[in-house]
Amino acid sequence: MKSFRRTPALALSFAGFLTQLDVTAVVVALPTIGDDLGFGLAAYAWTMDAYSLAFTATLLAAGALADRYGRRRALLVGNLLFAGASLACGLAWDGPSLWAARAAQGFGAAFVITGSIALTASAYPDPADRARAFGLAGIVSGVAMAIGPTLGGAVAAWFGWRWIFLANLPCCLLAAWIVPRLVAEERAEAARPLDPVGIALLTLALGIAIETLLAGRTPLHLMIGTTATLFCGVGLVVQQRRRPQPILDPALLTQPAMIAVAVLLIAVSIGYWAVLVYLPLFLTTAFGLSAAQAGIALLAATVPMVVLPPLAGRLAMRWGWRALFTSGLVVIAIGDLALALEPTWTMALLGMAIIATGAALVQSQLSGAVVTLAPPAQAGMASALTIVMRQGGFALGIAALGAALAPEQGASAFAGVFLLATAASAIGAAAALLLLRAGATRP
Repeated sequence: MKSFRRTPALALSFAGFLTQLDVTAVVVALPTIGDDLGFGLAAYAWTMDAYSLAFTATLLAAGALADRYGRRRALLVGNLLFAGASLACGLAWDGPSLWAARAAQGFGAAFVITGSIALTASAYPDPADRARAFGLAGIVSGVAMAIGPTLGGAVAAWFGWRWIFLANLPCCLLAAWIVPRLVAEERAEAARPLDPVGIALLTLALGIAIETLLAGRTPLHLMIGTTATLFCGVGLVVQQRRRPQPILDPALLTQPAMIAVAVLLIAVSIGYWAVLVYLPLFLTTAFGLSAAQAGIALLAATVPMVVLPPLAGRLAMRWGWRALFTSGLVVIAIGDLALALEPTWTMALLGMAIIATGAALVQSQLSGAVVTLAPPAQAGMASALTIVMRQGGFALGIAALGAALAPEQGASAFAGVFLLATAASAIGAAAALLLLRAGATRP
């Protein structure tokens, strides 16, 4: 039996490492960035959402362009864009300049991730090797997410928040040097068509919804924003149904199992990932922690994401996805509720560990569930839908939780944030219980 070649998988995983690390590393530094650049709450949220919105919108086009012009080329161009945008983030002088640079980071990250996934799949034609390669990529991604808060807090405390972004530059240069030496170029036999209208409608729907949640303080503003969001969303559905090759087929969401998975993706994005954005501000406000101390404390909310996925795989085989997903979302809801009840320091740590435990049980199995539950001919489309739902839910979750943040001082200001996250997690648990069939939902 031939040995498994780890070096291409490691090279491709390293290329995507920074795009994951930057998410959680920046989270811890947000209070410091806000103080330095004079941020309000909406600007605080847009620092994260500019990245997520650009990533979500670009991802669909990035896949088509990578198929047409070369997947390695797409990865390397994305890596170059990410490096340039990181430099711009480090040199930002106000909110708009930082948001623009963060959007450019998301744009570059979409090409890096798309190229990395496609190259990994083509570099390992054997299904067992491909599974090991993607498993290795998952470990690297999990490590990036876990060490991000601690590393970001330490860098912000010792060198200043700008170095969180500037430190990306040598790593991007290393990725640009190592990937061409270990990974061959690949192109698809039949390139997918671009769909600028569909991408524009998706971007507008998400962008208007985010801005409405963050800035919609009057009934008129809320009504206009909601109407515009629905108009763009309905327009996207109609436009995609008329295309012979849609980038996102709305028909996928007519099946109960796919509706359940879509709700689960959004629920986890709100109940865990969006909560992660507000935990540093919560810890510094409620307990007076520094950025470095908050980064260390956030290990309680990230380390389970690294160590528990193997357990989730075994439980999925034993229980099935219906029981696993329902249980995981209930656990997340319990952790969010614990954080909402003005917890002590010990209870805050426990609540963070609980939400991370629930997220680890669900997150690692959702992508496999999507591909398995979708019709075989639409597995690729289902995977794309997974990423859009996850990233779109993350962006909307940040905005929704930001809108729930009360103007009071202290830990009580965050009660609405964690209660909304609890409600989202409970809805996800109900969707898993009611819409997934018990006997046909095992890996």
